[in-house]
Parts: sequence; C-alpha cells; structure tokens
Amino acid sequence: MSEAVREIRYVCSPSVAQNANQSLQSRLKSTVYVGGLENVVDEKLLADAFLPFGEIVDVTIPKPDLPSSKDPHRGFGYIEFEMAGDAKEAIDNMDQSEFFGRVIKVAPAKPQKDSNEGLGSKTAIWETEGWIAQHAASDEDRLAAEQARHAKSPPEDPMRGLDSDVAGPRLKEPAG
Repeated sequence: MSEAVREIRYVCSPSVAQNANQSLQSRLKSTVYVGGLENVVDEKLLADAFLPFGEIVDVTIPKPDLPSSKDPHRGFGYIEFEMAGDAKEAIDNMDQSEFFGRVIKVAPAKPQKDSNEGLGSKTAIWETEGWIAQHAASDEDRLAAEQARHAKSPPEDPMRGLDSDVAGPRLKEPAG
C-alpha cells in the first residue's frame, strides 16, 4: 500500500479513504510501464509515440539516482492515460515493438513499493511496527527469562526419576 493511501486513512473518514484508494487503483489501471528506452527518448517523444492509443494525462521518465550519472534517464518511463481501455490498447500494440532501435517492454504499471518494505529497505526489519507487534515478547515471558538468568542453582536434571534403563544408567540418589 502506498504511503499516500496510508496517510489518507489516518486523516480522513473511512469513506473518503476508500474513494481515494479506488481513485489510486483506477489511475494504476490506466498507467503503463515502458522499459528499454534509448537515451535519446524524452517525455515528448514517448508521448508522441503513445498518443494514437488515447488521451495522455501524464508522462514520467525517472532520472538517475546518482548525480554523477551521465545518462539522461534510467531507461524506463510511465504513461498515464485518461482511460484504462486506452492503456490496455497501448500494451497490446506496443509491447515488444521497436522504438529508436530498441525493443521496448510495455506492461501495466505496478504500485510503487514503500521504501520501508522489502529488499533495499533502509530500515531494519525489527524496527518496523508490524514486526514488533508480531514478535514482541510478553511481560510474562520476559519475567520468566530474567528469573532463569538470575537463578543460582543449576537446572534440575531432566533424566532424574526415570526408572527405565533405556534412558541410560541410573544416577545415585544423593544422601540426605
């Protein structure tokens, strides 16, 4: 779930959050991912290539993460159409086609992962709320562990009191 939807849930009533979530889902259905772009491709060229399939709302080509990179973009982009049917049409017609000398991949866009989830996260798993809630020890468990650490006598022999020879030789009972 994206951070924007989470934020809406905390600020708004459930019905407003549900409408925002539906809006986000419909935007996602009308957005396509375009991968394998040549460096000369920019937003205008990409929009011009996909314009025959329907009205385009937005074109985004992410820039490189490293400022020292000489590449103008990361080799992929997103096109948001006004209608989900136009996006499907673009996928059906443009996937595996050649664009500026490269075969491009055109597919439905996936929701952006939260930067605090999964591989590549900058937060340790045990620092996330969900993990803590699931794996936190109860007060009773902590107390029992602390008592066991502070106990001075050695733990009782689990084999003591067994009558069978199967478990090994019998221990001599201490006198007293």
